[in-house]
Amino acid sequence: MNSESMSLAQLQREMSRAVMMPLTADENMRRESPDGRPMEQIAASFIAPNSRLSPFERLEIYNRQYWFRVLGALAEDFPALRSVIGARAFEAMSVAYLNEHPSRSFSLRNLGSHLAEWLAKNPHFAGRRGRLAQDVARMEWAFVEAFDSAERDPLTLKQISTLDGDSHLSLQPHLRLIALDFPVDDLVLSLHKHEKRQTSEAGVQHEEEEQAPSKLPALRRKPTWLAAHRVDLSVYYLRLKREEFETLFAIRQGMRLAQAIEIGITSSRVPSAKRPQLVRQWFTNWSELGWICAPDLDQLHS
Repeated sequence: MNSESMSLAQLQREMSRAVMMPLTADENMRRESPDGRPMEQIAASFIAPNSRLSPFERLEIYNRQYWFRVLGALAEDFPALRSVIGARAFEAMSVAYLNEHPSRSFSLRNLGSHLAEWLAKNPHFAGRRGRLAQDVARMEWAFVEAFDSAERDPLTLKQISTLDGDSHLSLQPHLRLIALDFPVDDLVLSLHKHEKRQTSEAGVQHEEEEQAPSKLPALRRKPTWLAAHRVDLSVYYLRLKREEFETLFAIRQGMRLAQAIEIGITSSRVPSAKRPQLVRQWFTNWSELGWICAPDLDQLHS
């Protein structure tokens, strides 16, 4: 089949398959497609040679640029993960991940949307730091979501005070709730600052200097609950107590206010007499942070 006998849709599919095919270890285009066809033959079916380059060589330019771009975009979104597992392991992980979850959107923003859950199923890419790496990936993806998700008008504390146990609420779309096995928030923030400092001071590092994983402080496993939220175009992380996290999570799940509070407070060690005061403090803080919104219409009818 040549370009003249192909429909536009067929040509687009053929070229996208070729362009998205992983490079060799030497960063060249593979000589055979996954189905065993010679890539020279495939390239010649829809690309003409010019005075300097063969169809294969012309297609190879696009193949390389695609992979350099998506690998670079993923590294930009997960700099702390790259530091934790090392540049070489991160690149191998990225190629394997993107093979299973290639770009499906006009925006590179969504590239890492499945990375944390994929890494949980493929922890060997992170070596001995597998569990830690999964938490780092969760936190960095929460940063991406908090940074560019929507923002709605929050309810005031006065409006919240008129609610009853049957009321439904919603949370700011940019508020992300993250349950972690390790307290990695300080580590991730430190690695982000280190990455920015290196970029500004030294520019591009020599490849041999960036292969090894970073030396990390000893981190013991400790359940940690975080909220990532946006204020004036900056993302902040806030540690939460388990009770507060579970209440917010239940609100996000669409539960009635009384149910959400009960879920969060039932197993709390706070004495029963002090629980109403604790809940009032939560809502005061959430109101000041602008986290609480009116429910979506479809939530009210669910």
